[in-house]
Amino acid sequence: MSDTECTLKGKNYAILKKRTLVEGEDAILEYVVDAPLIARHAQAGQFVILRTANEGERIPLTIAAYDREAGTIALIVQIVGLSTRKMAELEAGDAILDLLGPLGTPIEVRRHEKPVVCMGGGVGIAPIWPKVKELYDLGNHVITIIGARTKRLLILEEELRAISTEIHVTTDDGSYGRKGFVTGVLHDVLEQREGEIAEVIAVGPLPMMEAVVKEMAGKGFRDAYDPSLEYDPSRIPCIVSLNPIMVDGTGMCGGCRVSIWDHAKGEYQARFSCVDGPAFDGYAVDFAGLNRRNRQYISQERVARRDGSGAGA
Repeated sequence: MSDTECTLKGKNYAILKKRTLVEGEDAILEYVVDAPLIARHAQAGQFVILRTANEGERIPLTIAAYDREAGTIALIVQIVGLSTRKMAELEAGDAILDLLGPLGTPIEVRRHEKPVVCMGGGVGIAPIWPKVKELYDLGNHVITIIGARTKRLLILEEELRAISTEIHVTTDDGSYGRKGFVTGVLHDVLEQREGEIAEVIAVGPLPMMEAVVKEMAGKGFRDAYDPSLEYDPSRIPCIVSLNPIMVDGTGMCGGCRVSIWDHAKGEYQARFSCVDGPAFDGYAVDFAGLNRRNRQYISQERVARRDGSGAGA
């Protein structure tokens, strides 16, 4: 793990510290940014949109941590495409050109009598960090479950261990912690603590969040799940933080539109993740539709990654 640090002030959104959480072509980087106005108002579940250059595209990133006294926020980004590769070139002492936030609706965080389960998969471990901290600071019993494909890609374990009542770690290949998926640990926790869990919060890849919802609803991993037919208000609340395609980030473009089942009206309603979310009732999400929308620009992204001539996160 490498670190660079800078105390430079006077630049808009100066990068004060850069930390490499995961090495390699798919590196995961943490940036601590001087953004006092955003830090003053940020809450768990919110995000920012940034540009690194005039010709750059807008990138939505979760506010992974914030320090109101220092006036800083932490952003964690994985290199997956052209824009994130360009962001990776920024070092401590450089500055982010544009930074808009905090955006989105904060997740509801309160004191519960029963334990709360917080789950993070892959780079989704970063957005779970501020949620765990706020819940823990309120005196909650927090059960944290994190997982990655392999040990190399696991991030923030020590940070989360310090603010969790108990923590469980999984890797798909068994290279660290328990072998398997985070849903396997969730299954065991629900069985061992039947009737004792207040809510479950899950953040990660869409297949992981959908699998969590199915587990909570008593469905197998390959079974279909239809929110319109299987709504049960007595189930343990399950909150997911969605990651649809996003352009504007303020409700203007509609690119982050998702379909959420309205139990009162008995039909799907369009919601915008940027202003209505990104956190939603997991049982109400149309995951099939969201998966289709998220795949519609795959061909363009492949072209951009190949020749560096176009957009791509």
